[in-house]
Amino acid sequence: MGAVLGLCGAAQLACCCGSAACSLCCSACPSCKNSTSTRIMYAVMMLLGTIVACIMLSPGLQDALQKVPFCSSGEGGGQFIDIAANSVQVNCSGLVGYLAVYRLCFAMSLFFFIMAVLMIGVKSSKDPRAGIQNGFWAIKYMILIGGIIGAFFIPRGSFGDVWMYFGMIGGFLFILIQLVLIIDFAHSWAEAWVDKYEETESRAWYCALLSFTFLNYALAITAVVLFYVFYTTTESCGLHKFFISFNLILCVIISIVSILPKVQESQPRSGLLQASVITLYTMYLTWSAMTNAPDKNCKPNWGEVIHGESPSEDKNDEPAFDGESIASLIIWFFCVLYSSMRTASNSQASRLTMSDKVLLKDDNSASGDPESGDNHHVWDNEDDGVAYSWSFFHTMFGLATLYVMMTLTNWFTPSNSDLSTLSSNMAAVWVKIVSSWICLFLYSWTLVAPLILSNRDFS
Repeated sequence: MGAVLGLCGAAQLACCCGSAACSLCCSACPSCKNSTSTRIMYAVMMLLGTIVACIMLSPGLQDALQKVPFCSSGEGGGQFIDIAANSVQVNCSGLVGYLAVYRLCFAMSLFFFIMAVLMIGVKSSKDPRAGIQNGFWAIKYMILIGGIIGAFFIPRGSFGDVWMYFGMIGGFLFILIQLVLIIDFAHSWAEAWVDKYEETESRAWYCALLSFTFLNYALAITAVVLFYVFYTTTESCGLHKFFISFNLILCVIISIVSILPKVQESQPRSGLLQASVITLYTMYLTWSAMTNAPDKNCKPNWGEVIHGESPSEDKNDEPAFDGESIASLIIWFFCVLYSSMRTASNSQASRLTMSDKVLLKDDNSASGDPESGDNHHVWDNEDDGVAYSWSFFHTMFGLATLYVMMTLTNWFTPSNSDLSTLSSNMAAVWVKIVSSWICLFLYSWTLVAPLILSNRDFS
C-alpha cells in the first residue's frame, strides 16, 4: 500500500476527496464520463468487500490465525477484543466463518442504503449532494472500514439468526428485480424490432426476428438434451430429471400462450421472441441449479469428458474449491455487478420505480467532452440531468450485497458454509430453481394480465 501511495503526489491524491480532481490521477487514462467513473469506483468498493468475504470463508484460515500471538480462540462467545494482564487478545474466531461475512455485509449494505436515502430526488450534478456521490472517496472508504470494524463488536446473541432473514429478504428482492427487468428486456427487444419492421417494411428485420427466435429455441433444446445426457446419469438423479422435465413443460406452455389469439388480440407485439428469451434464461437457471447439487454422481466429470481422464474412485468425497469453482465465482460476481450497475443506468429503472417523469438520460446520448484537453480525463456529463438514478443505484448495490452474502453463506444453511461448499449446496439449488419458476410465472402474468384486468391500461 505504501508503494502505491508513493507513486502519487499531493495533486494525485486530491482525487480521493473530489470528483473533478480525479483527472489528475493518471495522465495516461482515457477520457471518462463522471457518471461512469463514479459507478466504477463503487463497483471496486463492492469487489473488495466480496474478496474479503471470500477470504473469511477460506478453509483452514481459523487454524492459521490461531498461530498469531495476539489471537485467542474466543470459545464460549467471548468479546471481540479482551484487554487483560497488560495484553490485548483478539477473538480471531470472529474473523472467519459465516458470522464474519454477515458483519462485513451488514456494514456494506448499510452504507449503500444510507447513500440511497441521501441521494433521493437528485436530478443533476448541480445538486449540492453531487459531491458526496462523485467524490470524497477516501472519507467514504474510511467510513466503510470503520463501519465494518464496528460491526465486529456486535454481540453474537441472535444477530446471525436475525440478519439471515434480512439477507434472505434482500437477496430475494434482488433476484425478483432482476427477473422483472429480464422480462422487460425481452418485451422491449421484441417491440423495438417489430416497430422497425412495421416502419421500414424491410424483410431484414423480419428475418432477424425469426433468426434470433430460432437461435434461442435451438440453444434451449440443445441444453435440454445435454442436461439429460450429463446430469441424469444414475437412478439417484431423479430430482434433476424432475427439474429438467418440469421446466421444459412450463416453457412449452408459455410459448403456446404467447401466440394464442386472445393474447395476440390484447398484445399484438407478443410473440415467440420474448418466449424464447425466457425459455433460454430458464434453461440457464436450471443448469446453474444442477451444477450446485452436492451429489457428484449427478454431475459430469469434465476432466473425463474433455480429456478422457478416469473419474476418481470416490465421487462422493468432500467438494474442493478448484480452478473451475474460482472461475465460476468470478463469472457469477461480475454478472451480479453488471446487472446491478445496468439496472440503474437505463430507462428500465424509471419504469420499475414508477418515476418516468424524473429526468434520466442515457450515457450514450450525452454530448462530447466540452473541455477536452491534455489533462482533462474525467468530465461532468450530468450537469443537465443524471445519467442514472443515483438512489436506485445504491439500493441495487445494497440488495446485491445481501445477495452476495446469502450466496456465499449457503442461504438458509450458513453454519455449513465455506468456499469448498460454495458450488455444492442444496440451498443454492432450490433458490435458483424457484427463481426460474418465478420468472416463468411473471412472464405468464404479463401475457394474461390484460385479459384478466381488462379495465386497466397496460400500454
